[in-house]
Amino acid sequence: MENGEIPENANEHCPGPQSETAGKSDSCAGCPNQEVCATAPKGPDPDLVAIAERMSTVKHKILVLSGKGGVGKSTFSAQLTFALAGMGHQVGLMDIDICGPSMPKMLGLEGHEIHQSNLGWSPVYVEDNLGVMSIGFMLPNSDEAVVWRGPRKNALIKQFLKDVYWGEIDYLVVDAPPGTSDEHISIVQYLQATGIDGAIIVTTPQEVSLIDVRKEVSFCKKVGVPVLGVVENMSGLCQPLADVTFMKVHSEFGFSIDVTQDVISCLRKNAPELVNILAYSEVFDRSGGGAERMCREMGVMYLGSVPLDPQLCKAAEQGKSCFEGDNKCSVSAPSLKSIIEKVVALIKDKDGPALPQ
Repeated sequence: MENGEIPENANEHCPGPQSETAGKSDSCAGCPNQEVCATAPKGPDPDLVAIAERMSTVKHKILVLSGKGGVGKSTFSAQLTFALAGMGHQVGLMDIDICGPSMPKMLGLEGHEIHQSNLGWSPVYVEDNLGVMSIGFMLPNSDEAVVWRGPRKNALIKQFLKDVYWGEIDYLVVDAPPGTSDEHISIVQYLQATGIDGAIIVTTPQEVSLIDVRKEVSFCKKVGVPVLGVVENMSGLCQPLADVTFMKVHSEFGFSIDVTQDVISCLRKNAPELVNILAYSEVFDRSGGGAERMCREMGVMYLGSVPLDPQLCKAAEQGKSCFEGDNKCSVSAPSLKSIIEKVVALIKDKDGPALPQ
């Protein structure tokens, strides 16, 4: 069992293995762990000292969270690290979504493996200033399912924190799974003493997602993690009109015909100025006011919105940055850049003014 953690097969009112009454109280009677708990050494988890030493070379730690899966949290995490690295910072990305690791794919690192040196586990590098650690690098193939209970997940997260050698870095971004489960409790517990700058929470506009985001905000407040702000992702489908597919629907016969070329040709001939405008459509119901209203109600910062951009989806699939090169996303990149600049400014403000030399 992990130091200080209550085993899954413990009795209902387990006092915890670090308690002075562990293995001795009435609630311990009949527990399969009773003898181990009674004789185990008590005191602080020695691994926390090793974690603190590792994290001493990391200036800032950011958690990226979401209440619900499928809202684009991992896409945001990947592009956040690309942007920070593009600003010249030394950046690390830790993927603690143990059962659904996306980072090897989203950062173009599929097929890579973790290597070990005398300093510890070495991250896999996208660029010289952007390293990544994920269980995805440890699986024999990408289709392999990770079927682990909480204690084993927590042990791997602890190992990532105490054994991975990041060197001197400016930002460590932690991409967490959706919800508020073992992984979230563990990462907060292990990093609490070293300081977490805060959490960015990603959502989509509809109420079914915001219900779970409220729980995520509540979780952060309960465990003492500052909420840097909320990002509303997939905030309407937005793309150049020339990229839209136009269909003529024959409902009577149950089929549709692609008439895109006819429509674009007509526009080029009769209204060429319209070809390059952006087409926008609400995808999710935002009648409840979306993330912005929720942030006002819960007293947290609204960082901004990112449109649902097919170019961004393509960049994520290809493991590329949306900010530069052939994959530059004209629709979503400006929104993401604005949000990330706000995050950097917030963290800088928390640091306080620089001391005079």
